[in-house]
Amino acid sequence: MKWLILPFLGAGLACAAPVDDFIAKARELHGEAGMKAATFLVEGMPEKDREALTADFLTNNLDLAFKARAEFPWAKDVPEALFFNDVLPYAVFDETRESWRADFLERARPMVKDAKTASEAAHALNREFFKAYEVHYNTGRKRPNQSPSESKELGMATCTGLSIILVDACRAVGIPARAVGTPLWANERGNHTWVEIWDGGWHFTGADEFDEKGLDRGWFVNDAAQAKADVPKHAIYATSWKKDGLSFPMVWAPGSEAVAAVNVTGRYAAGPVAVKPALAIRFLDGDAKDARQVVKGWLTTAAGRRLEAFETKAGTADLNDRAWVPVTPGARYRLQFELPEGAFETDAFAGEAGEGERDLRRSDLRPVPPAILGMSGGQTPAGPLTKDEAARAGALAFEMQVEAQRDARAIELNDKVIAFGDKKLRWMEKTFGDEPAGGHSLWISMHGGGGAPAAVNDQQWQNQIRLYEPKEGIYVAPRAPTDTWNLWHEAHIDPMFQRLIGDYVAVRGVNPDKVYIMGYSAGGDGVWQLAPRMADRFAAAAMMAGHPNDASLLGLRNLPFAIFMGGADAAYDRNKIAAAKTAELDQLEKDDPGGYVHMSRIYEGLPHWMNRKDAEALPWMAGYTRNSWPKKIVWFQDDVTHDRFYWLKIPDKNAAKAGQKIVATVAGQTIRLDGDVPAGMELRLSDDLLDLDQAVTVIVNGKQVASAKVPRTAGAIVDSLKQRLDLPAAASAVMVLP
Repeated sequence: MKWLILPFLGAGLACAAPVDDFIAKARELHGEAGMKAATFLVEGMPEKDREALTADFLTNNLDLAFKARAEFPWAKDVPEALFFNDVLPYAVFDETRESWRADFLERARPMVKDAKTASEAAHALNREFFKAYEVHYNTGRKRPNQSPSESKELGMATCTGLSIILVDACRAVGIPARAVGTPLWANERGNHTWVEIWDGGWHFTGADEFDEKGLDRGWFVNDAAQAKADVPKHAIYATSWKKDGLSFPMVWAPGSEAVAAVNVTGRYAAGPVAVKPALAIRFLDGDAKDARQVVKGWLTTAAGRRLEAFETKAGTADLNDRAWVPVTPGARYRLQFELPEGAFETDAFAGEAGEGERDLRRSDLRPVPPAILGMSGGQTPAGPLTKDEAARAGALAFEMQVEAQRDARAIELNDKVIAFGDKKLRWMEKTFGDEPAGGHSLWISMHGGGGAPAAVNDQQWQNQIRLYEPKEGIYVAPRAPTDTWNLWHEAHIDPMFQRLIGDYVAVRGVNPDKVYIMGYSAGGDGVWQLAPRMADRFAAAAMMAGHPNDASLLGLRNLPFAIFMGGADAAYDRNKIAAAKTAELDQLEKDDPGGYVHMSRIYEGLPHWMNRKDAEALPWMAGYTRNSWPKKIVWFQDDVTHDRFYWLKIPDKNAAKAGQKIVATVAGQTIRLDGDVPAGMELRLSDDLLDLDQAVTVIVNGKQVASAKVPRTAGAIVDSLKQRLDLPAAASAVMVLP
């Protein structure tokens, strides 16, 4: 179709537009409504249009607008004021005037034939019209305010030209439509123009930015949310034909007042808006004005676990339309990209508050280590790892195990119940202090009672949650699963506490090197028993007013241990036994310098209840952090046996017998094992223990049984974390002894 194009000051045109003839013709064709509409159109005309436009042009535009109002169901109910202001106008901005309406009606009619509402019709037009019209985003256009035919001739337009096309297409089928934009985003990233349509209220969409989920969506919503109504350059404006004193700030025509406007900032930013932390990403190939590339990528953790997929924008996407990913301030991330030559990534970086931007090129990236790429894809690579790769693989494997286990563990934490066989462990908790870097500490505090009715033990449990207050940490008071005399050192307690610690590590981010155990009376009995046999899980332990029964102290070699007892607490000779055990620890520490760190307080004259003087245990304990890789271990099996203790593991659980003792030491690259060492013993190794780039020699009871380099592997790391969710103690290599 050949259009009538009317430049503002074309040669041979009349000196003034015959607006009187136009108004008269409008009345003749459409009665009083036509006259009223024509009068409105004339009153809002820019002065140049009065001089340049013909009565035929204006009459044809008005006649087609009225016909669309009669034809389309959504148009019939449009209020007159909206019809006049946002359907009838023949222009959006100051673009070249042309008779687009008949052509656009013909093109748009089949696209909206199934629509029932204006929203559905506008949605369909945004999906189909630009493809049929063969115009898309490109910064190579001649100017921003191109008319529809000018954009079609080039096959390209930017956001303003595209918005003009969509507004005109909507108006052609009777949908009230207007262009909306800001001269400058509040974050100073540039300007933008988009479209609003009316369907019982105003709804927005980006022109040629179809979103299958519907209207009121767009890449620019976060930017728009920061707009400032009282700062003209950062406000959001909608075009209007009716002049009410405000002008649309056209960035291509600074100072022009030719286009009326309405300030609609409030619809996008109703009051102060907190900017969500996020990162905008572009991938560039060169330094040209539009060197953008479409590349598939992921936001990952610093270790490499994929968090958020994205695809960078290029081509027909607006220059300011970038891939966005949410970040947490302070958390460490990488960006990973899938390029033709393989997977590449950035160095690790910290998430920042607010919005950030990264323009990246291939030269900014490095290959993703194969082991990390394989693990992030769910594989366990078999090849050896370097020390740095092992550290990163450990962090990645830990994150993946946490992700896999979090939901089940969260249910336990939420319900505060752990089941083991027919037994259930319940607990109460309190949190003290701000969470430090590395996570809260965890305090397990066992109540007294035992060998008593459930109500008595319940009362002791209720008292225990109030008994101590660490300066920092999550304080947990569990309820013993039974009411027996030995309620805290039956065989089910050990796996229940292992599970409890793992739950808090996985879900609450507890620092596994800052886990403490304590208990009063029968709870103190439990500390005597549990601390030596679970010493590899704790940073320190404190026993209050308990009886050790047959517990051995040998396993406490690397666990700081405190004894608190009333000097007059004579029942079961608790005071005398506490003094004897203190002397035993004194001798162990003397005989083994560096081991058996302990303190003891036997308060003269105090009975079983120590008037809370024993609370001095907490600051003492808090001063210690677990040593996950001690150079010397003394492993003595209690009647409740374990198959793992620090970096020693017995693969066959049946080979663990009560009374077995193993002393393991590391000197340089040599490991010595003395005592009851079963066949097939596993040495769980780490560079925190010795240098895995060098050969490791093992001597068992005076005889060398192995000397070899032990490779770090992803398999060893993954297996270690599956056994126990404890990253600081995860092995990166395993040596199996003959």
